[in-house]
Amino acid sequence: MGVMPKPAAPVYRTTNWPEYNAALKRRGSLEIWFDPEMHWLSKPCGRPGRPMRFSDGAIELCRRQKTLKVNLGGRANPGGLHLLVDSTGIKMTGEGEWKTRKHGASYRRQWRKVHLGIDAGTLDIRAIEVTTNAIGDAPTLPDFLAQIPGDEQILSVGGDGAYDTRACYAAIAKHGADAVIPVRRNGRPWTKDGPGVDARNEALRVTKRLGRAIWKKWSGYHRRSLVETKMHCFKLLGQRVMNRPGFPRGYLV
Repeated sequence: MGVMPKPAAPVYRTTNWPEYNAALKRRGSLEIWFDPEMHWLSKPCGRPGRPMRFSDGAIELCRRQKTLKVNLGGRANPGGLHLLVDSTGIKMTGEGEWKTRKHGASYRRQWRKVHLGIDAGTLDIRAIEVTTNAIGDAPTLPDFLAQIPGDEQILSVGGDGAYDTRACYAAIAKHGADAVIPVRRNGRPWTKDGPGVDARNEALRVTKRLGRAIWKKWSGYHRRSLVETKMHCFKLLGQRVMNRPGFPRGYLV
């Protein structure tokens, strides 16, 4: 049986131009608010030596973040969480910049990767991880899922083909969620039993029978574009989102 033809893409026409233009003007705007009950200065701890000047809450994004437990404070989705994950590269300044100017552009540049997980319903960032460029996307997924409160139901986890691994499917199955992950182009059925193996083999079977385009439509894979949009908003925080060497993991400037 041959693969079914790809359905024609729908054509959308903008009819509410005033509202559309206003939305374009608001795109990229950033609102910052602070908790009025937060203490900016550190309280006396009773230990000898010079006390900390600022409280933990005031300096969560500085050097001491490595030892702090940061709560993202995302809104729990009462209807269940559809988590979308993706990553992007960020520029690293410091020693690499100096060597590039000294020895030319042939010097191997240094980068960091920001991994984001967002709620498809509220577009809130529910999980974040900063790694070196040597760490792939798939190894970070178990840590992502661990950042979601245990009492919140995860309905599905969506990502690109980089998450098509046994470890990712096992982590998703452990949380009782559906994996919305396309099988890689050269993917083959998994033979060994394990958590998530049946779901992955079923996705492969449907893709081969009906085609990748129909599988994406039926599975809701196109919602993953929301996390790509969130990545764009993340980079709008500045002309360059950078990570300076010497600072702990996760410190962004």
